[in-house]
Amino acid sequence: MRLKTPRVHPVPVEAWNDAQREALGKAQMGGRVLNIFKTLANHTGLAKRWMVFANHIMGKSEITLRDREIVILRIGWLCKSGYEWGQHVVIGKECGMTDEEMEFLKEGADAAHWKENEALLIKATDELHGDAFISDETWQGLCSHYNTQQIMDIVFTAGQYNLVSMALNTLGVQLDEGMTLDPDLVR
Repeated sequence: MRLKTPRVHPVPVEAWNDAQREALGKAQMGGRVLNIFKTLANHTGLAKRWMVFANHIMGKSEITLRDREIVILRIGWLCKSGYEWGQHVVIGKECGMTDEEMEFLKEGADAAHWKENEALLIKATDELHGDAFISDETWQGLCSHYNTQQIMDIVFTAGQYNLVSMALNTLGVQLDEGMTLDPDLVR
């Protein structure tokens, strides 16, 4: 974690007003409200509008859950976001990813494990993170596995979770109960 304490303190759910409940009341995982949402309760206008986009990425995207989690985990790793990585390790495992694959994600696209399309997802994520652009070679590779809407969802997933990682790191959102900080992300 970059910060040991929050810069923006989470608002306890029991203290939420009507606007906070309207914007974030349904944002739960495993029956509880996560620290990211409690922190967003400090800015309900932003939270309400951001949730629309976040819900597309998490629930309406044209890519598979596995592909989505590969992109999210890789961008979280590249951004050194302990919270993002920890949260999506849990979600990735729910999508069938293994501990070994989490380690391969840290290595990147060159890890021998990946299928061609998965290596391309990682390479595209690396390029977007490093240069805000997918190279022609990677784009053509993606086109052999994904349609236009899927590629757009890949780009917007990487962008969404780059943004989220920046916010989590900068605001100091702390790990939720039961989450583990990857020792490779300890500063």
